[in-house]
Amino acid sequence: MGAHENGPRTIVVGTRQSALALTQTGQVIDELKRISEKHGFDYHFEIRKIVTKGDRILDVTLSKVGGKGLFVKEIEQALLDGEIDMAVHSMKDMPYELPEGLMNGATPRRVDPRDCLIMKQGSSLDDLPAGARVGTSSLRRSSQLKNIRPDLELDSIRGNIDSRIRKLETEGFDAVVLAAAGLTRMGWEDRISAFIPVDLSIPAVGQGALGIECRTADPGVRELLDLLNDTETSLSVRAERSFLGALNGGCQVPIGAFAVVHKKSGEESFDNAELELTGMVGSPDGEVMLKEIRKGTDPEQLGRDVAAALKARGADRILAEFGG
Repeated sequence: MGAHENGPRTIVVGTRQSALALTQTGQVIDELKRISEKHGFDYHFEIRKIVTKGDRILDVTLSKVGGKGLFVKEIEQALLDGEIDMAVHSMKDMPYELPEGLMNGATPRRVDPRDCLIMKQGSSLDDLPAGARVGTSSLRRSSQLKNIRPDLELDSIRGNIDSRIRKLETEGFDAVVLAAAGLTRMGWEDRISAFIPVDLSIPAVGQGALGIECRTADPGVRELLDLLNDTETSLSVRAERSFLGALNGGCQVPIGAFAVVHKKSGEESFDNAELELTGMVGSPDGEVMLKEIRKGTDPEQLGRDVAAALKARGADRILAEFGG
């Protein structure tokens, strides 16, 4: 039963407290207010900031502290305890398996999925001098960059977007690699020196997309989130996440996936859309880089097919050796 049937309801929205998390949560709430007004729901929204383990541990690379669920566990607990009613996550932070009683209620429209460089000088990857020092918090990014440019010196860099950009000056980096989506959402596109094409650096699963998590047994919130969901984004993210789930991949192994959705010609809806999924598994040193591209209409099956194809080519050995 929606709140429009039984008076106003305050929906508490949980989020991490970084500037980016608060910005994207604010953008989601603005959209939910617009939807509520349009459909006559009487909802009010309130933000609840939650500190996660990933926010507390900043001096260690993500792969060393376990990676999976580092930025969501405490938020999911608050959902299960009824302290919040929905949570806004960066989709790439969400583990494949969600706790019993929780679900992904909506995947809003994705923004730019690419990785990008913020450089001291230059406007492309080729402009980085031999032996340039590049900062990244991600094994996936460092593995792919080492594969393209074995001469680069990749060093771990943690913290929010702002502090990572500042380390260009304070810690002697020539460039840092970030998700373009975060900079776009913050309105900082002008800081981007170069976008890295997706065929050179396959994005993280769900990069550029948000996941709005809610309780399965909350029909009012589910009804509202249904209206926020973007079908095209949802299809591509489902394929990418199915791939991740089939590999059972954590943060210790470089894994990337990116799906593109093609509508059937002349059709308005995505009912019979074809997906093209590129999956990647690499070794942390970038020496082995396995990629597979497949097409299909069932996102979950497509994810499993690409994962199986990569395993058959040796990804299972990489996962066994570095999966930790």
